[in-house]
Amino acid sequence: MNNSSSGKFSLKKRMESFKYAFNGIILLSREHNAWIHFVAALLVIILGFIFNISFFEWMVILICIGLVLSLELMNTAIENLTNLVSPGINPKAGRIKDIAAGAVLISAIISAIIGVMIFLPKIWALLSFLD
Repeated sequence: MNNSSSGKFSLKKRMESFKYAFNGIILLSREHNAWIHFVAALLVIILGFIFNISFFEWMVILICIGLVLSLELMNTAIENLTNLVSPGINPKAGRIKDIAAGAVLISAIISAIIGVMIFLPKIWALLSFLD
């Protein structure tokens, strides 16, 4: 990774920065917890197509997915950095990692609540229709 951000603008350097960012996403895909979020996102997207959700509902769903995955990326970065600077057992390092994981959990819980708010009425209407 190139840490240089000074100097003249270079399209080549900007393209390299995208390469590093995509590499971060690939690294995230190796994390077990991230797969839970990837599967949940895929299921929600499938439900969105099945229930033909509105444009506004798509925006909310996509913001939730982006938020949870972004926070999972940050959590993974914080965990890796903490392990680098404090490889042994350290209660302060553990608290730092717990706080970062808590941020992901809060976003996932709120996103799940939003998903229920969007999809439960649609599922309920479908079930009522089938009676």
